Amino acid sequence: MSAETIVYDEAYVREFSNNRKEPEWLLQVRLRGLSLVKELALPKPDKTKIENWNFHSFEHKTEQEAEQSLDNLPGEVLSIIGKEQEAGNVIVQKNASVVYQALSEELKAKGVIFTDLWRAVQDHSDLVQKYFMTEAVQIDEHRLTALHAALLNGGVFLYVPKNVQVESPLQAVFWHENANTALFNHVIIVAEENSSVTYVENYLSTNTGEPSVANIISEVFAGNNAIIRYGAVDHLSENVTSYIKRNGRIEKDGRIEWALGEMNDGNTVFENWTKCIGDGSSSDAKMVTVGRGEQRQNFMVRIDQIGQHSDGQIFAHGVMKDKATGIFNGIGKIEQGGKKSNAEQTSRILMLSEKARGDANPILLIDEDDVTASHAASVGQVDDLQLYYLMSRGISRDEAERLIVRGFLEPVVANLPIEGVKQALEGVIERKIQ
Repeated sequence: MSAETIVYDEAYVREFSNNRKEPEWLLQVRLRGLSLVKELALPKPDKTKIENWNFHSFEHKTEQEAEQSLDNLPGEVLSIIGKEQEAGNVIVQKNASVVYQALSEELKAKGVIFTDLWRAVQDHSDLVQKYFMTEAVQIDEHRLTALHAALLNGGVFLYVPKNVQVESPLQAVFWHENANTALFNHVIIVAEENSSVTYVENYLSTNTGEPSVANIISEVFAGNNAIIRYGAVDHLSENVTSYIKRNGRIEKDGRIEWALGEMNDGNTVFENWTKCIGDGSSSDAKMVTVGRGEQRQNFMVRIDQIGQHSDGQIFAHGVMKDKATGIFNGIGKIEQGGKKSNAEQTSRILMLSEKARGDANPILLIDEDDVTASHAASVGQVDDLQLYYLMSRGISRDEAERLIVRGFLEPVVANLPIEGVKQALEGVIERKIQ
C-alpha cells in the first residue's frame, strides 16, 4: 500500500476518538487497526480482481447531527420503517450520525439494549468490548478489516438478556444522504441463552456524487438455545464501492437465520460467514442479488460446522443483466468431530442478457465421515418454456420475464419479517430488472 493512499494518520485517529470521548480500549483498537493498514493486503475474493477498486478515497464523517422527529424523516426512509414500526424499536442513522431512535419501555424493562454503537460504548463499555472484533471478526484479517477498526464511525448495538423473547422486530435504517461520506458501520447483535430476536437493517442512498466507500461489518452471537433472525436489504448507489462482512457465531442448540437482499448498484465484495460452534447449532443463510450495468460483485456465503448434530443451509439466487458480473461462492464445511451434521447448499444465477456473466461455485469441505452433505448449482438464461407458457396467456415478453425473475427471488423476499422492508426490496428488484 503506497504512502499516498493513507489519508488518515495517528493524530487524526486520536483526535477523532477523543472528540467522541471513547474509552481507552477503543482508542487502542483503532490505533492497532491503523498500524495494520500499512502492512496488510486487500482481501482476495475468488475470481475477482479488486486491486483497482476504490476502497481508500472518501470523506470521513466527524460532526454529529441533531436527532429529528419521525415526521421530519424523508419519504424513502418512512416507507421502509412502515406503520407497524412507528411506535418504536427503530434506529435511523444518516451518514454516520443517529437522527432518530426509539425503544419501547417494555423492552427496556426486560433489559434489552438497542442503541447506536457510540452510546453503547459510553453506557455499556465492558459489554461492547467483550464482543467487538474479538471472535466473529478479527482486526488483522486483511487491510479492509484493519481500516474498519481504525475509522469506525457508526453502527448499532443490540443485546438481549438471558430468557428474553423479543416478539416485535427491531429495525435499523442506514441512510446514506451525503454521497461523499464513507460508511464505516459496525453492528453487534448478542442473544444470550434461551432468548430470541428479529433484527432487520436497510442501507439506502438518496443522493449520488463523488466516489465513496461503504465498509460494513456485523458480528452476530447466538447463545445456547438462542434464535436470531437477521434480515438486511443493501441498496447503495453506483458511486459507492462496498465491502460488506456479516459473521455469526452460534453456541449449543442456537440458531441464526439470514435473509439478505444484496441490491447495491456499485462494485461489491460480500462475505457472510457463520460458525456453528455448539452441538445442535444451526444456520440458514438465504441471499438474493440483482446486478446491472457494468457492476462487478463477489459473494461468499460460508457455514462452518464444528458441533455435532449441526445443520447448515445455504440458498443463493442471483440475477445478472446488461454487462454485470456476479461470482457466487457457497462453502459448507464440516469439521472433524462434527458427527451427525448436515450441510446443504443451492446456488443459481439467472442471466438476462448475452453480455452478463455469472459463476456459481458450490464447495463442500468435509472432514468427518458420519455426516450428510449435498450441493446444487446452475447458471443460465431465462427458461424458454416458462416464457412461452406465460406469453401464451397473453402476457408480453418483458412482463413474463419480470414475473419469472420475481418468482426466482421470492424465497428470500418472503423471509423478510417487516412489511415495509419487504415492499422496499420488491420495489428495488422491480426497478433493477426493468
